[in-house]
Amino acid sequence: MNILENRTVADYVIENIKTAPIFKKYGINFCCEGNITINKACKKNKIDLSTLKNELENVESISDVLQNYNTWSLNFLILYIENVHHSYAKESLPIISQYMNETIKTYGNIHPELLKINKLFRKASSEIISHLQKEEQILFPYIKQLIAADKEHKKISVPSFVTIHTPIKMLEHEHEEINNLFKKIVKLTNNYSIPKSASNTYKDLYIKLEEFEQDLYHHIHLEHNILHRKALELEKRTKLL
Repeated sequence: MNILENRTVADYVIENIKTAPIFKKYGINFCCEGNITINKACKKNKIDLSTLKNELENVESISDVLQNYNTWSLNFLILYIENVHHSYAKESLPIISQYMNETIKTYGNIHPELLKINKLFRKASSEIISHLQKEEQILFPYIKQLIAADKEHKKISVPSFVTIHTPIKMLEHEHEEINNLFKKIVKLTNNYSIPKSASNTYKDLYIKLEEFEQDLYHHIHLEHNILHRKALELEKRTKLL
């Protein structure tokens, strides 16, 4: 991989998703804050630039087209996001909530941080469900209209939100809010460190929370750094009535 200090973190993850775990390991947010250069990211997070560059240079290249998300059509990317990430979120949130309730009943007095984690998770869960609905009911259908119009060289009516910049700006702000809630959860759980006395349900709670956070980062990256960028460009070349 060609490492240039003036390229952004998002550029590297877009080029090769296998770089994502490296950035995450060093606490570099590649989804919501990926528009800074790796040089600035290292200064911000107090990381040795040469160490990061060395690890990035040794990342295995992508040979599987299924991992090269940047080459996918927008229609297929939307389908993937809905069927993989949206479905996962809708299925996982109630399960995590159940684990949370059971764990608090047993350990709430011993581990009061669980009450704070629960409050943050409830807020994040509510925001995520609302967020997914906005994408499925507003943004994704409009992008599909743009795709069809571009393909058929036809004009489409100006949407109620006038330009796609409006919902994208709103949704990206929500990405940042949800990401910040999970940052606090990570801190309160000490990076999902499971207490020695934890029951299986307690362990499952932290494992599931960490799994959810990892999926969330990937989900946001696909939208923030690929889908939204391409949708903005698509609207520029689409004629509106």
